[in-house]
Amino acid sequence: MTPLALSAFTATSSLGTGLDATLQALLERRAGLAPCGFETVRLPTWIGEVAGVDAQSLPAPLGEFNCRNNRLALLGLAQDGFDCAVRAAAARHGPARVGLYLGTSTSGILETELAYRRRQPGSGALPADFSYRGAHSTYSVAAFVRAHLALAGPAAVISSACSSSAKVFAAAQRAIAAGLIDAAVVGGVDSLCLTTLYGFHFLQLTAPQPCRPFDRTRDGICIGEAAAFALLERPGSATAEGTILLLGCGESSDAYHMSSPQPEGQGAAAAMRAALDAAGLAPEDIDYVNFHGTGTPGNDSAEAQAVAAVLGARVPGSSTKGATGHTLGAAGALEAVICALALRHGFMPGGLNTREIDPLLTVDYLLDNRAARLRRVLSNSFGFGGSNCSLVLGRAAH
Repeated sequence: MTPLALSAFTATSSLGTGLDATLQALLERRAGLAPCGFETVRLPTWIGEVAGVDAQSLPAPLGEFNCRNNRLALLGLAQDGFDCAVRAAAARHGPARVGLYLGTSTSGILETELAYRRRQPGSGALPADFSYRGAHSTYSVAAFVRAHLALAGPAAVISSACSSSAKVFAAAQRAIAAGLIDAAVVGGVDSLCLTTLYGFHFLQLTAPQPCRPFDRTRDGICIGEAAAFALLERPGSATAEGTILLLGCGESSDAYHMSSPQPEGQGAAAAMRAALDAAGLAPEDIDYVNFHGTGTPGNDSAEAQAVAAVLGARVPGSSTKGATGHTLGAAGALEAVICALALRHGFMPGGLNTREIDPLLTVDYLLDNRAARLRRVLSNSFGFGGSNCSLVLGRAAH
């Protein structure tokens, strides 16, 4: 595929709002996880909650879209001048030539949960001020962001669980390659809600302490929330040195099980190979892997086998979910931005909380940060149902 430039990008998570806060937390090896105390939920687990979401106020004309997910989106868009960069791109290309592709899994489910508490006595009808279209609908976040940024190009939401906002990079790349658009806003927004916290708890997948990806005694995930975005454009003939590039996208669907990965990681391996093929790269060209690395026994085992099969055991990697929590539908975009920061600032982030690497996982898992002049990195995102996506990012050099 023809590389695309990430001409602007930003991330907001429990590590902080914007790139500077995210980078500083990674360099200082600080996690954003805390004991679960979200809303009325008191479960024996830790979560990654973003501060200040409820202080956000949507513009009055967009009041129909008021929900935690869209308030989080608004907070994220305001960081690092990202909204200004998108408006400048729309001025260059025309609003109809800028597409929008976002990933989410929760959307505005919290708003529906809160509305159910206010059902009318007797009839059980939801309150009149509840808007399914504006809040709960999976498309809500795209409708809100499209209106907020005054874009007029094609817009779509991908909801494929934890691969959602990695797959949007592939969708946007195809649209640009087909000539439908000249630029695209891609990203993911997923916010905390009761359904995911209780749901993952009853699936026995939540960890009772900060999650420990690839640890010998790993025992589950910690759910987080995030909003992360990137602006994709053709790099042009004079790409500045250091520009972050999307080099390849790979997708697969192994459909092995509704919630468990294929045990040997066959679908994950297929996605990684497809990403390398799209980028025209060999396994030895990858300098760092951002593992999907949720911290569950089955996921980490399957991914380790897939990475070993495709890249061998020599490529260092880590999961940043020990810092941010598992941000579900936003994880792909958040971790793509973390990879962009790693490329830009020359370091590989070590995984947090992991104390003893599982000896059965034959990968080079980093426990500490490591300085390195990275050229190309690979980021994995694997979702329920075997929906897998791998991205290859690189740094332009002359």
